[in-house]
Order: sequence, then C-alpha cells, then structure tokens
Amino acid sequence: MAVLLTTDLGNVPLIGRGKVRDLYAVKSGGQDALLLVATDRISAFDHVLGSGIPGKGKILTQISLFWFELLADIVPNHLITAEVSEFPAELQPYSDQLEGRTMLVRKAAMFPVECVARGYLAGSGWKEYRAGGTVCGIALPDGLQDGSRLPEPLFTPATKSQDGAHDENIPFAEMERTIGGDEAGELKRLTMALYTRAAAHAEARGLILADTKFEFGRVGEKIVLGDEALTPDSSRFWDANLWNPGGAQASFDKQFVRDYLEEIRWNKQAPAPALPDDVVTRTQAKYLEAFRLLTGRELVV
Repeated sequence: MAVLLTTDLGNVPLIGRGKVRDLYAVKSGGQDALLLVATDRISAFDHVLGSGIPGKGKILTQISLFWFELLADIVPNHLITAEVSEFPAELQPYSDQLEGRTMLVRKAAMFPVECVARGYLAGSGWKEYRAGGTVCGIALPDGLQDGSRLPEPLFTPATKSQDGAHDENIPFAEMERTIGGDEAGELKRLTMALYTRAAAHAEARGLILADTKFEFGRVGEKIVLGDEALTPDSSRFWDANLWNPGGAQASFDKQFVRDYLEEIRWNKQAPAPALPDDVVTRTQAKYLEAFRLLTGRELVV
C-alpha cells in the first residue's frame, strides 16, 4: 500500500514541514490561506520515524472533519473546504497527493498555548500526580491510579513548542499572563465545552476520551478552532469495555509503535528506525478502527 511521506507541490510556497503535516501558503478568494496536508509520517518520542503508516494522513484528516462539523455550533473552525475540486487551480495538478488528506483553511493568528482538557489521569498528568498529588498545580484527591477518572474534567494548558520539543504544562495563571485574563477564560470555556460534547459522543460509541488538546486562533475578531481536532494523534481514546485503572489502557493511537521502539531499546536519538510490517499493519488498523467507531462509517485508504 502506498505511503505518502513528503509532498511536492511544485511552485506552491512551502511554509514548513511538521512531524506529520506539510504546510503551504495559498490564496483563496483573494485572501491569504493555508493548505494543511497530513502525510503518512509518524513520530514517537519526538522523532519522525523512518517509515510511515499507509493512509494515516487521510484517517486523521477525515476524523478532524467529522469533529469540525459536529462541534461547529460551539465554536467556528478555520476550514474553508476539504474538497480538492474546490481548491485553487494551481493545486489541481497535485490532486493525487492531496485527495482525502488536505484542508484548505483560513489563516489565523494562533494563540501561543495548547488548550488541554483531561477527564482521566494519564501521561504527564499521572507523572505529576504521582510526584506531588497535583496536575498543573491543581490538587487532586489521594488514592487515584494511572487511568483513574478524575472527579471532574480539568483544564490544563501547556506551552506550544515551536521546535519540536515536548510541550510543558503550565498553571492557568501563567496562561492568563501570556494572553490576557479575558481571552484565557474564553479559551478555557470553549475547551471544556468541546471536551464535554466530544466525550459524551465518544462514550456513546464505546470509547473513553481520556484527554485531548485544542488549538485556537483569531480570524479578525472571531476566535476559531484550528489545527486538528480530536484525532488519535492529539487525544487519548480508550476502549471503554476494557478500561481498568491501575496501568496502561487499551488505546487507539500509536502504542504499538512506542512498544516496539521500547522493545528494541532504541536510544531515542536520530536517526529514528523504520518499523516492521506487522507494527505498521496493526497501527493502521487501530487508526481505522478509531475512525469507524467515532463516525459510524468505514474509510477506504
């Protein structure tokens, strides 16, 4: 199965390549816009690996589009269109690279913070709790375990890394100092409203949305949801039927990849290794299963 690791759109200006997406500058209706192309690259431990997951970019894009539509009444998003036939003429020769994995979006002034909602204790939150009984400085009851449901969902902002390094959790007060109290309060409100809606939908589909992160920006005076939304790359989705606090949970992400890299004792330094076929196949299946469960549809990649 074909894997798209790098895009090449000729003379269309490339702004940058992230761990997963390639970003291009385009015009739409005479206005500056961005083209977000989700490749099949996969990263782990802050490194892009030597092999990709076939169709992963399409799966992530289609999941984001599903959520953008479901959540549009809470907050508008940056999407102009995901239909390649509606893209500017200069992009049409590259439709084979773009189909199904690309969003044409409004250019927004992004807030320099990650907006994280946590309903369960996991990841960096679990590490902080284990060390001192807090998450982002918020005190929690004693006796919680790795994977425990929190008494109530928490808003735990983080710095937005510009260099590929780990984002760092910050107290809400620091977010207020960074972007202003009114805007911090509004982003918190939007984040928790989005999380509540999304978690309820996931639960109805047999999934736990343990935590997720959002990115917001401004288009004019309007706050919009940008980047991706509620994908397995930006969220922890767990199998609700197998949820069992006290350790790692059955998840719908790149856990097979992380497990393999730990197994081979990779030193987490460049160059990152390629993945064996069975790890690629199982990881792709998990992403596809997440799409099917969340949307109720099958996706052919």
